[in-house]
Amino acid sequence: MLPKYTHAIVARISNALQETGSFDVQLAKQQHEQYCALLREIGLDVIELPPDDELPEGVFVESSAIVCNGVALIGRSDNAKRRREADSMAIILKKELDIPVIEIDDPHAQLDGGDVLFTGREFFIGISAFTNEEGARAVAMAYPEYPVTPIRVNGSKRLKYYVTMAGPDVLCVSTSATCQEIVKRMEREASFTYQKLTLPEESAANMLYINGTIVHRSPSEIPDAYKTLKEKIDIPTRNINISEFSQYSSGLTSACLLLRRWKSIRSI
Repeated sequence: MLPKYTHAIVARISNALQETGSFDVQLAKQQHEQYCALLREIGLDVIELPPDDELPEGVFVESSAIVCNGVALIGRSDNAKRRREADSMAIILKKELDIPVIEIDDPHAQLDGGDVLFTGREFFIGISAFTNEEGARAVAMAYPEYPVTPIRVNGSKRLKYYVTMAGPDVLCVSTSATCQEIVKRMEREASFTYQKLTLPEESAANMLYINGTIVHRSPSEIPDAYKTLKEKIDIPTRNINISEFSQYSSGLTSACLLLRRWKSIRSI
């Protein structure tokens, strides 16, 4: 079963994210504020971390950690700034949220949360430019109660750009050739059987499934997929435009770290 989430950790966008002349950082900040508001409307307690101009990609908190069954495994990158993000997240999870933290000892391991897909029954780990076999082994060691399967991801994206969960035992995928190759590998190696929701636009495959509600991108971003979703989905859905701040990320999943907490959380 997919977990029922109570909290989301997000980080505000830093002005340092503005890397190209065509990027509108103010619009990105507005979209991110709307994203946080939507998470609250769904019923999550949203913990907002302040922006850090020394960590331009800090808004993409998904990379920093994996949280499952009340335990956090901290990500590990070969990028020094992204390692600092993970270190900061470890402190927040452990000291402020009282969540047990596991840090990876293997100096050769790379693990990015955007490559970690948890189906509620098993883990698929994308072997990509951001995550390697040693990183996948770290997930297997941290969560021995679940099968863990490495999946090769070709190209420059993380696994969850191509595949996310659209409900219990339902994979959201796209018709793109790269995605279909990944899905075939997953189906061959999976310990369980899954249904598929297949969407026309590749970027539409990255969605959030939170406590019975699907959050997907806006009709202006994924017009064909939006029609498909309206025709095929009979559970609550919400949509949001993330056209600007998604330029540097996998999409909707990248900007939040979802978790379930029983105890009250101290203010950060």
